[in-house]
Amino acid sequence: MDTLRVMVVDDTSLYRMLVTNTLRGVEGIEVVGSAADGKIALERLEDLKPDLVTLDVEMPVMDGLTTLEHLHQRHPEIGVVMVSSLTQRGAETTLKALELGAFDFVGKPDGNDVNANREALKTGLRRVVQAFMTRRSLQSLMQSRPAASVRTPAKVEASAKIEAVAIGISTGGPNALNEMVPMLPGDLGVPVLLVQHMPPSFTAALAATLDRKSALKVVEGADGQEVVPGTVYVAPGGFHMKVKKRGTHTVLELTQDPPEHHCRPAVDYLFRSIAEVYGKSALGVIMTGMGSDGTKGLGVMKQRGSHVLAQDEESCVVFGMPMEAIKAGVTDEQLPLGQIAPRIASLVRGAGS
Repeated sequence: MDTLRVMVVDDTSLYRMLVTNTLRGVEGIEVVGSAADGKIALERLEDLKPDLVTLDVEMPVMDGLTTLEHLHQRHPEIGVVMVSSLTQRGAETTLKALELGAFDFVGKPDGNDVNANREALKTGLRRVVQAFMTRRSLQSLMQSRPAASVRTPAKVEASAKIEAVAIGISTGGPNALNEMVPMLPGDLGVPVLLVQHMPPSFTAALAATLDRKSALKVVEGADGQEVVPGTVYVAPGGFHMKVKKRGTHTVLELTQDPPEHHCRPAVDYLFRSIAEVYGKSALGVIMTGMGSDGTKGLGVMKQRGSHVLAQDEESCVVFGMPMEAIKAGVTDEQLPLGQIAPRIASLVRGAGS
């Protein structure tokens, strides 16, 4: 691939400098310019010709959301990564930006430790931009491949009645979930437990957005909350989420155990507990995301007899998490995004293949 040309847009000179310096340290990236607000950024697009724009959410003159809308109208080929404050307002605006076509986001840390904040921003930026570069390389590769013949994915019967669905997802997740979760029927009859890699406040906003769109009730999980059918539980940012038996009831337990795969919540953490509580009566689903979180947990679920669905390569924003699970041999079926919810419903109802 050619060098990735990036423009940095932020009204704060400190963040423009931090983002610029961080990106200049990533191989394959050239920072071609910056702008202090959206209006200036739009005026400079023709001259700078970026492949990717990092876009602050809250700016004077023209905010990030308005800038994104104008940018995609004029240059839909340019990728956008939102840079957002870790607030409820910032989370809601960022989720809207993702719905409008932003690739992903990175949060502006708000702790008291300046050095820790700087390192967190660097880590987040590198992760998101490298995911964008991976996606860009994959798109280029797929365009150069001969057209593949369309085939119906093989379907396998679950070995037991499904009593719970567990989902792991990361990069590209909010938009995928906004399509998939509302397709689940309101009478699904089992609980759905979900880990989406996101910081605090963003998971609450995601749950609220999905709840408005879905027949199922969608909530951010709470410690000690009873797990009941017909509800989707989203692991809160900053906490691992697991299920455990308490007498005849199943409840959620939130912990701040060490991060796994640099993530808290982590998919593996949830999946291990799902395997212990539900065994072969669990249905695992691994979806779009960078890295390998979920693969080891699915391995434990498969040892207990669980059935596992993976999102297919073509419909993933980043095929990392499903690919690693498929390579490890811990999945049963690969499905396009649009077929995942119907297949979940089919398996839960025992309709088989």
